[in-house]
Amino acid sequence: MKRTFIKETPLCVGKKIKISGFVNSVRLHGKIIFFDIRDFSGILQTVIISSNSFYEEAKKIRTEWVLEVVGEVKERPEKMKNNDIETGSVEMEIEEIKILSEAETPPFAIETNGYEISEEVRMKHRYLDIRRERVKKNLSTRHNIMLYCRNFLDERGFLEVETPILTKSTPEGARDFLVPSRLQVGSFYALPQSPQQYKQLLMVGGIERYFQFARCFRDEDFRADRQAEFTQLDIELSFIDKEYIMNLVEEMTIEIVNKFFPEKKIQQTPFPRIPYNEAMEKWGVDRPDIRKNKEDEDELAFAFVVDFPMFEKNKEGKWNAVHHPFTKPDEDDLEKIKNNPEKIKGLQYDLVLNGSEVAGGSIRSNQKEVLEAVFTVLGHKKEEVEKMFGHLLEAFSFGAPPHGGIAFGFERFLSILLNEKNIREVIAFPKTGDARDLVMGAPASDITEKQLNDLHIKRLENEKKKTK
Repeated sequence: MKRTFIKETPLCVGKKIKISGFVNSVRLHGKIIFFDIRDFSGILQTVIISSNSFYEEAKKIRTEWVLEVVGEVKERPEKMKNNDIETGSVEMEIEEIKILSEAETPPFAIETNGYEISEEVRMKHRYLDIRRERVKKNLSTRHNIMLYCRNFLDERGFLEVETPILTKSTPEGARDFLVPSRLQVGSFYALPQSPQQYKQLLMVGGIERYFQFARCFRDEDFRADRQAEFTQLDIELSFIDKEYIMNLVEEMTIEIVNKFFPEKKIQQTPFPRIPYNEAMEKWGVDRPDIRKNKEDEDELAFAFVVDFPMFEKNKEGKWNAVHHPFTKPDEDDLEKIKNNPEKIKGLQYDLVLNGSEVAGGSIRSNQKEVLEAVFTVLGHKKEEVEKMFGHLLEAFSFGAPPHGGIAFGFERFLSILLNEKNIREVIAFPKTGDARDLVMGAPASDITEKQLNDLHIKRLENEKKKTK
């Protein structure tokens, strides 16, 4: 007999069907046992009576056991219907029952929202935490919005292209995760902080409209809205200006809110454009929270922050790129870029939502000379630039169309829309605040000496122990 998903049971009244799932709750009432059985689609009340040959065996069943049951779907009496769930009008009278897997008592309650449980415990048993209705809803919403974005961009001529995970270490703002190469002894790959250079190379390759849900990796200190690995919705286009990109993003964002969060209200459309200087003077930050009522979680105040300075000085008094060095300066005069960097603005734009930056992008430099001038301001010598970015400069020499793009911090965007305080709540298997994967026990120190020898790596701690 083919399995029926629980959400479909209201359409099966009078039929004998098979369902499978976890035992959500057990209730004994005299000679009747009620099992609420849960699969990914919903929960169904099932009943087994004492005259059933499986009754005595069924009495030992506990919550979270995995069952396969066969029985007839019946409509509940009017007074017994539960209007709070989709299947509340029906129940199943069990005729056959099969225990697929027994379960120990979970280390925490699954029927609650889980906020009362320590992160350490929840993340160690994340596979149990995922059974929680709130987490399942988050992951389901994540899937639905991803699918929507794919279709939205596909309808507008975008091509989804995957870019490499093993790549080259280049200075892009954060610390890289490095991967030693076994075949090229002494050499290292880096995990990408973003697909920035690859997507620009795709523009050089004539892929005029690109996107991907890209995995990105940054070895940096954590906050509630950061992870060592995270997902960007990465978008890049040729032959456009910044207004085109901002309008495209605004259209997509408004449609996402209207479709998936109809209870929420967008404070203002079109989204306001706030110059960087105004944001700093009025709010003191470049990601202002412009909500009129900050106590209302259903109020969404989107805005684009624009007209960023191209450069800013760091603590050592050296120039840094405010966004990244590939951003196109608003002024193409090479001498002004080199001699008066403090006066140059970048063609950068950030999308902010309720005080968080949820997307950032820019028009890119497509002229080799401009890019070289920017690197000069940043203190890089010509030989260094050639070593780090020679591949990109060479690509530009073969003709590069004007292009630009934007990238959503996808989990940060989702967590705000789902009223979650931490992006870990919208990731299936997140890292803890100190970058550990408690389910797998990563990072791990139990790497064998053979593995290290293959990579020509020695443990410094072992050397220290030998000298003691």
